[in-house]
Amino acid sequence: MALIFVFLDGVGLAPATPDNPLASVPMPALQALLGGPLTSEQVGYRAEVLLAPLDACLGIEGLPQSGTNHVALLAGINAPALHGRHQPHFPPVALRPLLVERSLFRRAQMQGRRVAFVNVFTAGYWQALASRRLRRSASVIAAEGAGLYLRNLDDLRAGRALSWDITGEGLAARDPEAATIAPISPQVAGERLAHVATEYDLVFFESFLPDLAGHGRLGPHGATVALSRIDGLLAGWLRARRPTDSLLITSDHGNIEQAATTTHTTAPTPLLVIGPHATHFRHLRRIDEVADAILAALAK
Repeated sequence: MALIFVFLDGVGLAPATPDNPLASVPMPALQALLGGPLTSEQVGYRAEVLLAPLDACLGIEGLPQSGTNHVALLAGINAPALHGRHQPHFPPVALRPLLVERSLFRRAQMQGRRVAFVNVFTAGYWQALASRRLRRSASVIAAEGAGLYLRNLDDLRAGRALSWDITGEGLAARDPEAATIAPISPQVAGERLAHVATEYDLVFFESFLPDLAGHGRLGPHGATVALSRIDGLLAGWLRARRPTDSLLITSDHGNIEQAATTTHTTAPTPLLVIGPHATHFRHLRRIDEVADAILAALAK
């Protein structure tokens, strides 16, 4: 049994309106599971498929932001409340020790679980950190704190890792060495995710495509590109998965579901769980409950 946690930055759960790309972009794999698009009308539990709304505001005024809500998801704490506000981009410095101590990855290992972070990290990424052109994300802080192996381009080339943009096209455009690796289809990416899960109990993958599309940074067709790749990833995983494995998808805040604006939203985020673990997440109401629920499901 494995649980695959797919974190999608910038996806809100909203009604099916003309302004909501999730209601109009074809996503056949997802729509077949839910009986409709990823909108609030499909909320509910059906055989081994759960769709629920999760509060991303966490009692703090203002628009939810990645810096604090990534910590909330990965550490199971109300990071905006502890920080006193929503913080964008990167985790607050004061919360980083708590993120390391309480990370989902570390606590899963303490249960005796095998944990994999399947995203690829290039030499250019580590150089950017060293030169302070970038700062560590919550996921990297949590992974390093747990001593997880962080995959490189050799792993991507061998089919043991995935690019944050699913196909590898975005990675290749930014990194000359990555450009030597042929892009893959979203379906193949999903199959890789299923294959990696055969060797682990908890697999984590993150993609920022929806948030970039919501901010208008992927061009006029960004939402279609992002959502089509995500649906292809899901289709590939469904085709290659073991019946005992489950896939959990959630997000940190809304964005892509409201095409009329390029800012974050206060919409709840979707919690989509597919597989035998789905019933263990029916009680969740907030994003800071996800990490503990994953640990409880793994312990069943």
